[in-house]
Amino acid sequence: MRQIIVTSCLFCDIAAGKRKADVVFESDDVLAFRDISPQAPHHVLVIPRKHIATLNDLQEDDAEIMGKLLLAAKQVAGAAGFAEKGYRTVINCNRDAGQTVFHIHLHVLGGRYLGWPPG
Repeated sequence: MRQIIVTSCLFCDIAAGKRKADVVFESDDVLAFRDISPQAPHHVLVIPRKHIATLNDLQEDDAEIMGKLLLAAKQVAGAAGFAEKGYRTVINCNRDAGQTVFHIHLHVLGGRYLGWPPG
């Protein structure tokens, strides 16, 4: 198994409680907090507490944590009251896709009509 050494990661600091965030959900494996630059009325980031930089860095044993991210997204949308109307989940992978923090994270967007194609 490949070990990734991270010297500084904003989302790892948030998960460890070293930086503040507006947390809306947490479990032993996952943390969800409001995005500081929301792109919809409800915009939450769901992260694994384990550092994984991008989708490209996923290993077979990360499958369970990725499922937990999706289950957390469902819970966040339900608790905020927009699950039935609809919401979008997005994972950006690397710079050309718009990833700016290199700790895998799932965007949960809702609270308004989200057109297609997205951009």
